[in-house]
Amino acid sequence: MKQLLLIFFAVAICSANVQGQKADSTQKNTGEIKTIFKGKVKHGGYGGISFGYSLINNKDALSAGVQLAWIINHSFCIGFAGSGFVNDYKFYNNYSSNNLAGGYGGLLFETIFLPKFPVHISVPVLIGAGGISYNDNSYLSYNDDYYVKDADAYLIVEPGIQLELNLVKCIRLSLGATYRYTSSINLFNTPRQVLDGLTTGFTIKFGKF
Repeated sequence: MKQLLLIFFAVAICSANVQGQKADSTQKNTGEIKTIFKGKVKHGGYGGISFGYSLINNKDALSAGVQLAWIINHSFCIGFAGSGFVNDYKFYNNYSSNNLAGGYGGLLFETIFLPKFPVHISVPVLIGAGGISYNDNSYLSYNDDYYVKDADAYLIVEPGIQLELNLVKCIRLSLGATYRYTSSINLFNTPRQVLDGLTTGFTIKFGKF
């Protein structure tokens, strides 16, 4: 996890330095400020809800999330995203059980390839932080005794790939998968990389694309 973050920041800093040197050289010649997006920039935005399935600690887990993003020139998005999850949850049982639950959120960066085609590809990346808890859920004498036994916080990087369908001009359906990479988690009776893994699911997006 640390190595991935170091590589990410190193590439970003090097790219910024190279672009800065090119911009300085060009600006001396023309006297104009150069921008990343050329010509007239088109703006849009979307809000989305997502649902996913994964294995967390070798148990079935469901997740639900929301996204809010600004779209630049139909092809690049910057925004915020968050998701909550729970594994092995039972509403009613007559025995003591436990599960893991939590959530995370952060900055969302998304590149959309061939956005005007009815079917196309998008590559989202979420960078943020979250929390997870180890819960004990008991059903005794018709009363639910639910409490948090342990909890911890973590950093997360979650890249993904999606197949997007333009259903109508203002609605898109995305089908795909993401992979969670987290910092080490210190939690009772739980592996340190318990959240690392693949999530498959879908997202419904509403907005101006």
